[in-house]
Amino acid sequence: MKVVLAQPRGFCAGVVRAIEIVERSLEQFGPPVYVRHEIVHNQHVVEKLKKRGAVFVEELNEVPDGAVTIFSAHGVPSSVVEEAGRRGLPVLDATCPLVAKVHIHGRRYMAQGRSLILIGHSGHPEVEGTIGQMPGPVHLVATSADVAALDLPSDLPLAYVTQTTLSVDDTRSVIAALKARFSDLQGPETDSICYATQHRQKAVRDLCQMVDLLLVVGARNSSNSNRLREIGTECGLPSHLVADGSEIDPAWLVGVQRLGLTAGASAPEEKVLDVIEALRRHASVEVTAMDGIREEVEFRLPAELRRGEARAVAPMTSPGQAVLRAGR
Repeated sequence: MKVVLAQPRGFCAGVVRAIEIVERSLEQFGPPVYVRHEIVHNQHVVEKLKKRGAVFVEELNEVPDGAVTIFSAHGVPSSVVEEAGRRGLPVLDATCPLVAKVHIHGRRYMAQGRSLILIGHSGHPEVEGTIGQMPGPVHLVATSADVAALDLPSDLPLAYVTQTTLSVDDTRSVIAALKARFSDLQGPETDSICYATQHRQKAVRDLCQMVDLLLVVGARNSSNSNRLREIGTECGLPSHLVADGSEIDPAWLVGVQRLGLTAGASAPEEKVLDVIEALRRHASVEVTAMDGIREEVEFRLPAELRRGEARAVAPMTSPGQAVLRAGR
């Protein structure tokens, strides 16, 4: 069996930054540090950080007074930022800068007097964080049918932003439906979908032209990993999402000569290697990598954690403090 690796795959710059924020916090301040929600959507990553002393909580009322607190890469509602400010918690914000950029765009549109539409999936932490960052009501849509169901006048001044981890093609169709229905609409095309999501989706489309089966390494609750699997299915390939090699069903491999392998933006490369080792238990495997984009994007850490600048985390005193940190 020939295994073809997608390029790029796996960790993006926002995930690398978020994980490093937790790791450096543990080194600098010592355990425990408290993280609101999973730092990224990958259980293997979360478990490794737990072993080092990170404590994952759902709400800030689970965080002791004075404990170093980290917001996850998905972002948080303003109410969470305000609560941290009221309690004076020392906060490090691991919100991906590209998610923070969506927040900025949304607030700017609403400041212009426009009603805001968010293209995204209900219940996803990034969506909940984005809605919670806005100063007014947000209309959430995920499909063209949702657009048709909006109870809004066709000439209402509107703007839209998007969840960063969506399918580019699906989002494009929703934007087209919005443009067809509303006459006064502003928005960023698919530019709000992050570079890493777009790169991984394009790589999978290219990969699917070369292989008989697609495996995506990632978590079940990872939006971008699910989109990669869906793209494989749309391309007519048997496509499966696996957390690691233990989830491979040998029946999938019967008759497969060329297998495509990729990983979502929050999946570590070690789990890709684990899948390859599992495949070797079923067949002789030759591994090659496709040509693709080499990502060199890096996001700066908060100043409190940078080498040579590291200092104690000051308690939050204003609701905007953590939001500003996300863009550093």
